[in-house]
Amino acid sequence: MLAHRTGIIGLPLRLLAREVYDRVVALRGPSVVALVTGEERIVPPRAAWWVCTVEAMPVDLAAEFLAVDEIQLCADPDRGHIFTDRLLHARGLRETLLLGSDTMRGRIAHLIPGVRFLSRERFSELRYTGPRKISRMPSRSAIVGFSVEDVYAIAELIRRQKGGAAVVMGALSPRTRNAQVALYQNGDVDHLVATDAIGMGLNLDIGHVAFSGLVKFDGRRHRHLSPAELAQIAGRAGRHMADGTFGVTGEASPLDPDVVEAIEEHAFEPIRQLQWRNSALEFGSPRALIASLEAPSGQPDLRRAREADDLLTLRTLAEMPAMRALSGRVETRLLWDVCQVPDFRKVSSQEHATLCARLHEFLRDGRGIPTDWLAAQIRRIDRTEGDIDTLSKRLAYIRTWTYVAQRKAWVDDADHWRGETRAVEDRLSDALHARLTQRFVDRRTSILMRRLKQREGLVATVTENGEVTIDDQFIGRLEGFRFQLDPSASSEEARTLRAAGLAALAPALSLRADKLYNAPDTEIDVTEQGGLMWGEHAIGKLVAGADPLTPRIEPFVEEDADPRVAEKVQRRLGHWVDRKIAALFQPLIALRDDEALVGMARGIAFRLVEALGVLPRAEVADDVKALDQDQRAGLRKHGVRFGQYTIFQPLMLKPAATRLRLVLWSLKEGFDVFPEAPPPGLVTVPAVPGAPAGYYARAGYRLAGDRAIRIDMLERLADMIRGLDARAGFEATADMLSITGLSLDQFAGLMRGMGYAATEGTRPKRRAPKPAEAVQAGPGETPDEVPAGVPDDTPTEVPGEMPAEVPVEEPVESPPAPPAEAPIEPPAEVPVNPPVEEPPAEPVTPAEPPAEPPAPVEPPSEPPAPAEPPMITTEPPAAPPAAEAAEAPLESLEVETFYTFIRAPRQRPARSGHGHGHGRGRNGAEAGGPERRAKPGNREKGERGGPGKGGEHGARPKQGKGKPERGGDQPQRPHRPARPDKPLDPDNPFAALMALKLRE
Repeated sequence: MLAHRTGIIGLPLRLLAREVYDRVVALRGPSVVALVTGEERIVPPRAAWWVCTVEAMPVDLAAEFLAVDEIQLCADPDRGHIFTDRLLHARGLRETLLLGSDTMRGRIAHLIPGVRFLSRERFSELRYTGPRKISRMPSRSAIVGFSVEDVYAIAELIRRQKGGAAVVMGALSPRTRNAQVALYQNGDVDHLVATDAIGMGLNLDIGHVAFSGLVKFDGRRHRHLSPAELAQIAGRAGRHMADGTFGVTGEASPLDPDVVEAIEEHAFEPIRQLQWRNSALEFGSPRALIASLEAPSGQPDLRRAREADDLLTLRTLAEMPAMRALSGRVETRLLWDVCQVPDFRKVSSQEHATLCARLHEFLRDGRGIPTDWLAAQIRRIDRTEGDIDTLSKRLAYIRTWTYVAQRKAWVDDADHWRGETRAVEDRLSDALHARLTQRFVDRRTSILMRRLKQREGLVATVTENGEVTIDDQFIGRLEGFRFQLDPSASSEEARTLRAAGLAALAPALSLRADKLYNAPDTEIDVTEQGGLMWGEHAIGKLVAGADPLTPRIEPFVEEDADPRVAEKVQRRLGHWVDRKIAALFQPLIALRDDEALVGMARGIAFRLVEALGVLPRAEVADDVKALDQDQRAGLRKHGVRFGQYTIFQPLMLKPAATRLRLVLWSLKEGFDVFPEAPPPGLVTVPAVPGAPAGYYARAGYRLAGDRAIRIDMLERLADMIRGLDARAGFEATADMLSITGLSLDQFAGLMRGMGYAATEGTRPKRRAPKPAEAVQAGPGETPDEVPAGVPDDTPTEVPGEMPAEVPVEEPVESPPAPPAEAPIEPPAEVPVNPPVEEPPAEPVTPAEPPAEPPAPVEPPSEPPAPAEPPMITTEPPAAPPAAEAAEAPLESLEVETFYTFIRAPRQRPARSGHGHGHGRGRNGAEAGGPERRAKPGNREKGERGGPGKGGEHGARPKQGKGKPERGGDQPQRPHRPARPDKPLDPDNPFAALMALKLRE
């Protein structure tokens, strides 16, 4: 065409016309190239070459060159009569070129004598590959569907499995179509889903064409595609020198061998008849016009076309009452022009006829279409929100008004309205392209698949918060040394994202492993569940090893990562765990490695190491009895404390050591969920429901009722109670409440849990004396955190006369009830007992210390309910002094509650005869007889049991070397009456000290 000075080319599709127009403009410039379609008209003043759709060709324009593409469409049932009209009547002044299939050769030769035929052989081969699933479709493939629903469904499936597909349909605007084709041509997607519109004019880089079906709806009925139509579409594969293939999807039935052979050999049956409609129209009246349109051709090669949309609209309008009186050439010509407005909306024929009648009503008066009415119609469409279907409908509607705006005589300022409708169409086209891309293209997956396929080096960018991106596409997070996929990724794209992510993260994982290896120990920590943390990221966990002090490391590293990364992480964490255990368990490790310990001391050390530094004394009571003084000294050298209830190392009670001990113990026991350590600094804590056996000892506590008390404070409490008369009964002192941090009621519950009977009583409240000084503990025996208000000291071992190493049978721990923790009352509010004058204790002669310490009272297996407690508070208290009684009336006295705590003796079996002691207890009472009661009025006179000479812990007769040590298994004797004081031995080195104490 460009070889001539002027030319016209008619193309079958608006999309193809726009494509050819752009190519001609690139060669000759926009000032001499015109574009004329039903919805678009660009006609510069000096236009020499015209690119048009076949329907819009200006056949009355004399041009040197005229061409019609896809001339075989003369046989198309819908549009064939228009192509046949161009075949019969459109001519160029110098050259007329009809482009199309060789199946038209016979009909053209018959209708146009003297025509010359030129053939162009296909340079590439086209082969049939059979059915293939969409999921296994090769790249650079086009899948053809014959309905909008099929196209959308296939595109959605490809998006999930292949990363996305471009969508091309005849209903798309050129702008949307070009944008979608660009996605495919640029390689953003490897698949194209289209209707049979790609069979004409779209020259794309397609290697394989697959048919999803072989039946299409042609507007009237469903019919099978002919071999020529299939070949027209399949011919998009390959092109020029590149071979192509075609086939069907798994949902379509295979092609018949005859059809396959016809497509591969380009051998099709010739076209016998062409669609034709009379072009010599009679415009005298609507009826005359209809009759001329229905006139027969008179030739066997030309078959009258079926009723088209414009003729159907004309029939409908002609039946309207307002149109019956219409006559004359001008009015009938106007009516025919209105009926030729395309039905882009495809709502219904009646709806389209109503619109055309309204347009004809406007145009019949000669005023044209009202500007306000047209503006309202366009404004209603000019909205870009909505889904794909909504935007597609708006595009179809705007195409109607774009067609109307092309008619100069119909609207005022046609150029303005062409610009307005074109702008609206562009906005809707962009919005539709965005929706199509958003729905059917996963850019992230498609980009990653293309990079992986091309084996390009993928480089991931990891932000400070761990976000991983590749080519600005977010794919997941790097948490420690594990790659977590984007949770929004579907299951189909997860494999692609993971493969691309791990390939791109290889350098980042290696660098992060080096950073961990050089990181200080302070950046690594262990959780209460055995997890190993680096900052906020979990990078491993502890697993049970050969023994509790040597756990193994399981790093959290991607399985597909470089093995050297996992090895480096495991080695670094192993070094950290070894140093952590060595620092926190140093006393325990030193005890384990001390080769100087032999015999029973070695056994006790082994049991203590096995228990991770905290061992209930009852478990090794017999072994402790068998220790000699040298063996005890060897254990004390390592800080081992022999408490009344527990054998432990005070340094192992620190919060950090306790926390790690619980983790190591849980690993050894194989727990799925590790019990948590109590909050640091608390002396007592509520009982934990469902706590596993051994938990409290490993946590550094002992269960007592519905609370548990820290073992070091329990030993301090035991030291305080040891000097009191637990048989006769005692009250809680301010020091006891202070070290436990409990209210009086809570303390009573604690004592009940320890095997004491707590009897509640009331009495007039007395003025509290000055608080006693807190008991000072020895250095180095205090846990690192103590609650406020509690002396920060650990009880020291009782020297000499009160050793703390004597075993005491522990009370049986019953399952704890659900904790109902009462608020801790400050110790200052607890009533303090009045001062008691205690008789001086008899000094112990250091020259002959007792061979074994006195056996403390063993707690009964069940807390006894004292039938006759030694201290009954139901009697009225002693009257206050007369002066106080006179000043304060009886009803104004405040009443306080107090508890008397008693450890009742275990019942001894009845014996016959008169053995040793003649059935009398240590307090002189007959066995089985009532115990001596202390009168309430004499409480201030020191008659409560105390550490005096006649008390429970007073001096005892010496034992011979051959006599066995009194243990916890021997029955307890009743309290003996106090013996008369002996005169001081002047040779006793403590005589002067005791004399001074008596004088005070």
